[in-house]
Amino acid sequence: MPRLAGKTAIITGAASGIGRATARLFASEGARLLIADRQRDAVEAVATRLRDEGHNVLATTADAGSETDVQAMIELAERDLGPLDVLYANAGISGGLVPLFEQTVEQWEEILRINLIGPFLAIRHAAQGMVARGKGSIICTASVAGLRANAAGSPYSASKAGVISLVQTTANALTGTGVRINAICPGLIETGMTQPIFEAARAKGKGDRIGQLNPLERAGQPEEIAAMALFLASDEASYVNGQAIAVDGGLSSTLPFTRQRR
Repeated sequence: MPRLAGKTAIITGAASGIGRATARLFASEGARLLIADRQRDAVEAVATRLRDEGHNVLATTADAGSETDVQAMIELAERDLGPLDVLYANAGISGGLVPLFEQTVEQWEEILRINLIGPFLAIRHAAQGMVARGKGSIICTASVAGLRANAAGSPYSASKAGVISLVQTTANALTGTGVRINAICPGLIETGMTQPIFEAARAKGKGDRIGQLNPLERAGQPEEIAAMALFLASDEASYVNGQAIAVDGGLSSTLPFTRQRR
């Protein structure tokens, strides 16, 4: 039997990258799916392709940091697909690598609004129904940048550290409810957000060095994060709660060092 058969799920940030890969995997595993993104045409295209393959998928345009949009998204899913079983708060922005003294309050506010307040809003409005039903799985995309320095810019890293804390504190706030919440901490994954890094390395003839600092010596693919999201969404993860799970090729298992080239 498909691992998400009979479950209703929402995925934010589903127009590309990790969100799109997860939408494809969740749909293939039997989920009734609502996918959301700010990019209207792109998220509709993902939904159309999945519907053409025979899956039950709705798409909506939503700003993950807008409470009005988040409420409408959850109401739409529960009205048209059924009670919500799984929420994957994946939407996020990077903010780029802006030097510390050039960062502005406005940049920080926007990154925190999408990356941290967004997951809070999703949790706040999704968890209430889950608690009433005594079950549910909430997943948030954090980052290895929330675990260690030098993986991204300061605002992004701080926002993802906040997501990890949000997951941990929420897991305890929901004690005894039957609702689980976990974070995935991706390492370097080839997505639209990270494409400039990959393009710059390849343009310099250094594509083979991408991801060299982790023990697997490579970057990851969105499908590898989607696989972890599927596990956490499924009943197989019924005893996994309040965790920040790194999917990073082993990058976070060690302290920084200069790898000796073979």
